[in-house]
Amino acid sequence: MIALIAFYLFATVTITSAVLVIFARNPVHSVLWLILAFFNAAGLMLLVGAEFIAMLLVIVYVGAVAVLFLFVVMMLDIDFTQLRSGFNRNLPFGLLIAIVLLAEIVIATSAYNAGPALGGAPAAPAVQNIEALGAELYSRYLLPFELAGFILLVAMIGAIVLTHRSRGDARGQNASRQIGRRPQDAVRNVNQPSGEGIEL
Repeated sequence: MIALIAFYLFATVTITSAVLVIFARNPVHSVLWLILAFFNAAGLMLLVGAEFIAMLLVIVYVGAVAVLFLFVVMMLDIDFTQLRSGFNRNLPFGLLIAIVLLAEIVIATSAYNAGPALGGAPAAPAVQNIEALGAELYSRYLLPFELAGFILLVAMIGAIVLTHRSRGDARGQNASRQIGRRPQDAVRNVNQPSGEGIEL
């Protein structure tokens, strides 16, 4: 019963926050709603017994969204005085969201300890979820895994090559010419009389 309540709670908050991501006028608020949606999706993954995917959602997606949040704050011209002015007005709503998140954490923990999420679901296998995933990934799906890594490596090298391609308006560094230059060509000693300034 508690697993069903947790499922409906997580699903409702996920859908609501996903809708608010789209309709939020402030991009910072939109990113915060997205973080809430990711946390609730991780709760849904915990309910079906996919702990690895839940941790990936929290670590990878929420971490990446936090970086996106920083980029949004740095790149957009956001008036922070206007954001701070509405802090007291939005404080009750923020406390309500914090209480909902705390209730979700308590419900998810108790539902996870209660047993399987679905009533007729079979008992969990003796091997852990992450261990079974690693065994499948590095035995049966080793070739696709290596191919995916190779494709990502080629994409990364291609992005670096496209970024560092030579342009006509850019002046490159010629290290051999710099090393082969004589000191007397690079430095000019001048006995400058005092009070006369410097000639350029």
